[in-house]
Amino acid sequence: MPIPRILYSLTNRIFLAAALLVIVATGATAIFVNARVTAQAEWDLRRELIESGAVVERQGEALVENFSLLARLIADLPKLKAAVATGDPPTVQPLAAEYQQMLSGSSLVMVTDGDARVLALAGPLAVDRERASALPSVRAALGGAPSSSFRPHADGLLQVLSVPITVGGAPARIAGSLSVGFLLDGAVASDFKQLTGSDIAFGLGERVRASTLPQESWAAVDRAHRSGQMAVVSSGDAEYVLLARPFMQASGAGGSAPGTAESPFVVVLRSRSERLRFLGPIQTAIAVTAVLTMLLATVLSYGVARTVTRPLGAITRVMREVAATGDLSRKIPVQPGSWEDEDARLLASTFNTLTDSIARFEKEAAQRERLSSLGRLSSVIAHEIRNPLMIIKSAARTLRQSEAGAGAREEAIQDIDQEVVRLNRIVSEVLDYAKPITFTWHDADPNAVCREAAQAVQAAGAGVAIRAALAPGLTTIRTDAERLRTVLVNLLQNAVQAVRAAGTPSGDLARAAGAPIEIRTMARDAGGVIVVVHDEGPGIDPAAAGRLFEPFFTTRRGGTGLGLAIARNIVDGLGGTIAVSGGTPSGTDVHITLPAAPPHGGPGDGRS
Repeated sequence: MPIPRILYSLTNRIFLAAALLVIVATGATAIFVNARVTAQAEWDLRRELIESGAVVERQGEALVENFSLLARLIADLPKLKAAVATGDPPTVQPLAAEYQQMLSGSSLVMVTDGDARVLALAGPLAVDRERASALPSVRAALGGAPSSSFRPHADGLLQVLSVPITVGGAPARIAGSLSVGFLLDGAVASDFKQLTGSDIAFGLGERVRASTLPQESWAAVDRAHRSGQMAVVSSGDAEYVLLARPFMQASGAGGSAPGTAESPFVVVLRSRSERLRFLGPIQTAIAVTAVLTMLLATVLSYGVARTVTRPLGAITRVMREVAATGDLSRKIPVQPGSWEDEDARLLASTFNTLTDSIARFEKEAAQRERLSSLGRLSSVIAHEIRNPLMIIKSAARTLRQSEAGAGAREEAIQDIDQEVVRLNRIVSEVLDYAKPITFTWHDADPNAVCREAAQAVQAAGAGVAIRAALAPGLTTIRTDAERLRTVLVNLLQNAVQAVRAAGTPSGDLARAAGAPIEIRTMARDAGGVIVVVHDEGPGIDPAAAGRLFEPFFTTRRGGTGLGLAIARNIVDGLGGTIAVSGGTPSGTDVHITLPAAPPHGGPGDGRS
């Protein structure tokens, strides 16, 4: 799989690695904190729900215990026993109404005789006498056992507590029963809600009969409470956690009467939405903190990455400048004690030390090369100057002799003149090689420059035919025409001397064209021109071929060995190349390759 280009940069790799690490760590921390806070809130909600259920259970037991105790006390009142013994409903009814008023919160007071015939009914609830007398708790009370029973009501759930009414001594006779009923409706559920802080629902069997919740949510509560465990139920836009428990009775009530098919229950509900609402600002704060942390970490990681890569960038930039200019004096700035990377600082210091060492070695090598060149130059100059000086000295001795004739004097003067010219040439070539070469760039016709060079050599009395085989239609090149002409003249003069050293011209080219020297041009595929100087001389000694362009190396007696060295310096400055090879089919070929434009984007005019 290819690496994305963004990862090619060390800065980007360090930055992305640090940023991703912080993002993952911050994100994981935020998720973990949010999960822990939410879990704690859920645990607190369930704990509070259990506590509310326990409060409701205790409150229900207390309510049942209270009504049971009051019912037993009233059932033991002599006045009630005497009225029940009469079996006369009009006599019992006022007492039932009075006792119902005394039992605050009761919804029903019912008195029956020993045959379960209703003698009195009092309270706000409208109850069918026959159905009321058939309540299981009434049957149980007439059997001598206090009991309670439940029955559905339009407004809620009715709980009836029944106790026996006994008359006479031992053994006592059961004369009837007293039943006290209280309605578990929405008002009672609201009282329980105020007490516990939780919503309450009362039910019988599998149906809710009264609740503090809207009635449209009762069906969902019915389905959820059947599991017997905590469950989550939705009501509108809110969520509730509920806990269903059986509705407890006081031990003195004797439990539900036998035969009761449906069991009462109470459901305690806590609003999960409201309980977890406080998590919204916390989660927002966590998210904002995480985002700010990530942004800060991103900026810091980028800054840290830059402290590592900025010095590397400076090192790379200086290295490129040194490679482009060769200026070993360029140094990488090193700032001790800064925030820069210590390894990069060490690398910069090492590079500076390396360039100093290289510069020192180059200076020493250049010094040695200058001394060596000076030695070779001194040897050549001494050798080249000694012969002309000896000839001049001999000619001067001839001129001092009075008996020398006119012919001898004229010959001595010519010798002096020739040797002075030779000395001047030696000095000029040494100076040309030693001094820096400057160029003047112009558009030039390479064919014209070659033609002028051939004409100049022939005009100087070469005595050897030179043929110009110039390619037609060559485009102009931007070069220093005068410097190029100097090189070509030097090469043609060398060719003339080589042909003279070989004697009579020979070879196919000489026989075909009648010229032992040829200068030809041809277009270069990459732009520019190729110039070839060919001669039908004796060719190149293989042992000397590799040293032809070395300064002061020559195979010709009387030569300085600087001509080809100067020619190569000029061609290199023009951006070209020069090479010597065996001729085709014989002799020697010198190839010069020149570009169409100056090297390094040199100026079009002026000195460079």
